[in-house]
Amino acid sequence: MGSLVLLLVVTLAAILLANARETRRRSAEMLREYVEEYSLRPGPEGFVAPPPGGTRPPFDARVFELSTFYAVALAEDGSVLAVDTGMKDVYSAEELTALARDVRDRASGRVGTLLFQTAQKDGYTLVAFLDNTVTDSGMQTLLRQILIVGAAAIVVLSVVSVELSKRIIRPLEENDRRQKQFISDASHELKTPVSVIDANAELLSRELGENEWLANIRYESERMGELVRQLLDLSRAENAETPTEPVDFSRVLAGEALAFESLAFEKGRTIVSDIEEDIRIQGSGAQLTQLASVLLDNAVRHATGAEIALSLRRQAHSAVLCVSNEGDEIPPEQLAHLFDRFYRVDEARGGEGHYGLGLSIAKAVAEKHGGSVAVESREGRVVFTVTLPIKI
Repeated sequence: MGSLVLLLVVTLAAILLANARETRRRSAEMLREYVEEYSLRPGPEGFVAPPPGGTRPPFDARVFELSTFYAVALAEDGSVLAVDTGMKDVYSAEELTALARDVRDRASGRVGTLLFQTAQKDGYTLVAFLDNTVTDSGMQTLLRQILIVGAAAIVVLSVVSVELSKRIIRPLEENDRRQKQFISDASHELKTPVSVIDANAELLSRELGENEWLANIRYESERMGELVRQLLDLSRAENAETPTEPVDFSRVLAGEALAFESLAFEKGRTIVSDIEEDIRIQGSGAQLTQLASVLLDNAVRHATGAEIALSLRRQAHSAVLCVSNEGDEIPPEQLAHLFDRFYRVDEARGGEGHYGLGLSIAKAVAEKHGGSVAVESREGRVVFTVTLPIKI
């Protein structure tokens, strides 16, 4: 919407500027033509100036003939040789003479609504004026009409674009709502049978002892249970209204970093923390803990280097969390989908109990708390940045 309004404003401004520039150019050409054709000739009462004649101007002659020109011829000593008032009573000879003496040392310019141009003729200085009052009035009218029409067009465009956007987005929103509802309903429906299968497999294993088939059933049941748990977490993060309270986010991150140190150590990595103390956020402690857990787990699993950097800083009225690690370069087309549900950069890792829902959960938690999450992949490092408002 903003881009359309900007385009309309720029278009109208371009039209107005082009029209003003063309009008100035034509006026300057007519004034130059008038100066070139002007000449004094002796008369019974001194020098007189005949109306311009001879060659036709390179534009519409009617415009030239209908334009109002004034001229003042000044001798070298400053005396007035002739004054042409255009046979109109708009400016007196005295007023034109005063204006001519003020601008005689300038080549061209504008005084009020008068365009002027000076030229050295045979023994005298000519100061010619073109009355631009009508043209200026026309430009003001044009500007006023453009502003009125432009404002009306912006209003109409705004109403139409908002209505069209609603019609276009409504089916997408409805589809997204149904998808989220399906995930929520399916997760709840699957939770009970998965628990029953797992419990029965446990009982059978106690009666039968070690059994290859029961072990496989229990393994797949645990995988299905993990998937259902993640789906429920995603559903709660996106839809459920959770009670909020002041949360010491600094303490949450410190606790999660400590919990993941052993897992990182097993993989030959260390977590380097730089956490500013006493950063508090209004939100859900459980969900903020889950947000930190997802990002740290993702870093530990995908890091290629030995160090994982965790930092939390207060910036203005926001808390900025960064989790970065050395990692394989992620192409831009994959970065754009990294927070999509069930999306995995490396499909081969799907069997590790990760279903591409962790980052979706992190994004949902951040947005639920009025913040955002972003990812960058550059110079061999992958950086996740979460920005959350501080509303204590």
